[in-house]
Order: sequence, then structure tokens, then C-alpha cells
Amino acid sequence: MRHQYIGMVVMAALFAAAPLVVYPVFMMKVMCFALFACAFNLLIGFGGLLSFGHAMFLGTAGYVTAHSAKVWGFAPEFAILFGTAASFVLAIVTGLLAIRRQGIYFAMITLALAQMIFFFYLQTPFTHGEDGIQAVPRGHLFGFIDLSKPVAMYYTVLAIFLGGFVLIYRVIHSPFGQVLKAIRENEPRAISLGYDADRYKLLAFVLSATLSGLAGATKAIVFQLASLTDVHWTMSGEVVLMTLLGGMGTIFGPVVGAFLIIALESYLAPYGQWVTIVTGAIFVVCVLAFRRGIVGELGAWMDRRRR
Repeated sequence: MRHQYIGMVVMAALFAAAPLVVYPVFMMKVMCFALFACAFNLLIGFGGLLSFGHAMFLGTAGYVTAHSAKVWGFAPEFAILFGTAASFVLAIVTGLLAIRRQGIYFAMITLALAQMIFFFYLQTPFTHGEDGIQAVPRGHLFGFIDLSKPVAMYYTVLAIFLGGFVLIYRVIHSPFGQVLKAIRENEPRAISLGYDADRYKLLAFVLSATLSGLAGATKAIVFQLASLTDVHWTMSGEVVLMTLLGGMGTIFGPVVGAFLIIALESYLAPYGQWVTIVTGAIFVVCVLAFRRGIVGELGAWMDRRRR
């Protein structure tokens, strides 16, 4: 626990100082996807549920936030809350359907539901189809913080990311999180102890989806755009890659994985499709050589050193 607290302080300090040496927009993108990956890790790493449809929560919140800010004139804090609430409602509906099945069947149901949502957003007028919702106003946070200024926008995103990260950390180390781990390890035994496994898994699914929505809502304000990219099935695959690369079931693994994937996509963008090839090669190497992910293997190595 002590090492994790130190790690959180170091991580917060690094993100706070990052704009001095790194392009702020890049770091804001990293934090949005790091929150998305941490939310996904809560579901798969601690709940044992693999979702192939988490992009629908990221994209739904993005669309609702962008539309409410641009068309309805919502202040950024209300637009973000409204988008996050939309993902919360969607999570309850889809979770009640998907949680009835386990394993690959659960994953396939979430993928099917996400594809339905994708085609809905492709056809419905308010999303503007393939053009997306563009030129979303950032506005003034709480009426006086001008988010059009890069510094104000950056530290707002940092506060949202750290708030979401601390919430996930607290959930993992709460009695709820311990029961969730027990269900992941041995569901029949957890049920025999009197725990309602389906209810716990549904709560984990809804919480993970809601935090994913928070990441999507924040991203829509940062980039002033909501597009089909965020709700496409490839985005669901990308967050799986981030989580596995960094270390599934670890606290800081998804953050490291998100940073590496976004860095690769940004710096290899001029090479076109080579980005996909390089990312795939790294994933293969990680699965073969670092089965616990980067942070997971590092933690295992440190444990061996202590002994």
C-alpha cells in the first residue's frame, strides 16, 4: 500500500510537470485514454469480465457531451456530467442483458450491442454521421475558468483523471473490490458464501462503463469533436491492448499501456498503416515475453528481489 501511495504521488507529479517538456494536447489525450483503460481494467482485471463493446460508452458520452455543449449551450461541467450520465443509463440497459452470460458469450454480447450503437450513431441526425460533431465550444468551467486556454484545459483534465483514478483505487481496495476479486477467482465458492455474483458483476460493469463515459466526455471537450472513431469496435480492441500491454489487474499498468500506445500512434502517424503493424508486433512480444504486462512483470521482478 505504501509503495502504491508513493507511486500515485509520483504519477501525479509527472503529469503535473509534463506540459513543461511535452506537448499538452498529447498529454491530455494520454490522460483521457488512461482513464478509459483504468476503467476497463476494473472490469477485466478485477472482475474477470472481458467486454468487446466498451467503446460504446466512450463514444456515447462524447456525442451527448458535444451535442449538449454545442446545440443546447450547456456549461462544460454540465455537459460532461450529462454525457457521463448517458453512459451510466446505457450501461444499466446493456449490463442487464450481457451479464446473464459468462466468458466468450458475454464478450460477444457486448460486441453485438456496441455494433448496434455504432450503426445507430451512423444513421441518427444529431451525430452528423461520418462528419461527427465538430467545433464543440469548451466554454468556461464553473463560469470563470476559461477552458480555451491550454493551461486551464490541461489541469482540468488532470483533475478529472486523478479523481477517476483515485476512485478506481478506492473501489479495488474496498470490501466490494475484494468480493469482486473472489468472484473472479472462484465464482461458485463466492456464491456458496452468500454473495450475489450477478449483482456484483453488474455493479462493476456499470461503474466501469460510467468512468469510460467520463473519459469520453472529457475527450470531446478537449478535442472539440465527437466522431464515429470513438464508438467503433476498433476502439474497444485498442483499450484491451492498452490494458494487456501495461498489465491487467495492476493499478498503474493501464496508465503505462495507454501512454505507450498513444505515443506510438502519434509518433508513427506519418508511416500510415505501419502503426498497426508495429502495435501488433509489440502486442505479440508482450504476450510471449511479458505475460503479466510491463508493470506486472516489473512488480514480479521486484518481489523476487525482496526474497
